[in-house]
Amino acid sequence: MKTLRKLIHAEVWVSVAFVTLCFVALFFFFDFIDELPNAGGNNNLYQIKHVIGFVLFSVPSHLYELLPITVLIGTIFVMSRLAQSSEFTILRTSGLTPIMALRSLMGLGLIFVLITFAVGDYIAPISDRYAQLLKSTYLGTQLKVGHTGAWLRENTSDKKVFLNINQLSGDGSPKDIRIFEFNEEGGLIAINKAASAHIENGTWLLRNAERSELKMQSDNAHLQTQHAEKLPWASEITSEMISVAILKPSRMSTIDLFQYIRHLSANGQSTQRFEIEFWKKVFYPLSCLVMVVLALPFAYLHSRSGNIASNVFGGVLAGISFFLLNNVFSYLGNINNWTPWFAAAAPGILYSIASLTAFGWLVVRQ
Repeated sequence: MKTLRKLIHAEVWVSVAFVTLCFVALFFFFDFIDELPNAGGNNNLYQIKHVIGFVLFSVPSHLYELLPITVLIGTIFVMSRLAQSSEFTILRTSGLTPIMALRSLMGLGLIFVLITFAVGDYIAPISDRYAQLLKSTYLGTQLKVGHTGAWLRENTSDKKVFLNINQLSGDGSPKDIRIFEFNEEGGLIAINKAASAHIENGTWLLRNAERSELKMQSDNAHLQTQHAEKLPWASEITSEMISVAILKPSRMSTIDLFQYIRHLSANGQSTQRFEIEFWKKVFYPLSCLVMVVLALPFAYLHSRSGNIASNVFGGVLAGISFFLLNNVFSYLGNINNWTPWFAAAAPGILYSIASLTAFGWLVVRQ
């Protein structure tokens, strides 16, 4: 069994690596063409080498999105080739039972699950941050945040705070900041404005800040304004929470999403969308396991009944349909207020049932 496992695993590894390399190279080319017009910008500071660097830093995000599809295509190619050349028939006559084949591929799928999780949770968020920092440093651009900016809320023991951020620098530092402070009765206490801020250890260091505080004296009220080069402001809102609120949640790590969901819950805000994204981050790597199971029935097709090209094409369609169904269920779950984990796991469950049903039918038929 060890020899058979090594044979199948080696074939799948080579095939998946080749397909992944081709897809990544294709996306690299598209991203390079899309970014090339920016070369020479900011008085020629943003050069071709910076364009290439930005595109390279974008590769891990594409790799994370593509891995389940490339695993499916690569595994289908190997299973179809083994079936067409009758090698899989020989393996079966040598003692490879359906359960052993399924167990062998699932063991390989778990390795792909770990790789996908590591890329999506650790490598991709860091590389995305470096890509934005590189572009911001040399091209001089900043991330614009909609028409009214990003809004975050925080409740403390004695006041309610509403934070508005209009821009982000490449390293994720907030710019053009407004902070509205209200008392427990809903009365305005103060407004803080700052050009930028540095966040560290639960404290925001507001730069070029202006604080306008409403002071009550007897029956009179007056506005006291204070200008400061640096003004500390205590808050539990972190730069990661800002990134989740502004950037695509799918590009953030699972831990950052979990902390942001806790922050929203503590402040009485809706968490449905972000809970779905959190569970998608949890279940998406497991889709690699679904894909190798989906590819196994192709090994039990009649060795002379089809060709590899049509099987691979079917695999591409299956991978694309899974990706689309994954996104559709996210939107449906958010609109209809489904249980977040169900909205994220449903596509994988459906495809697992379909693949195991096809596998069982082919085994019984043969």
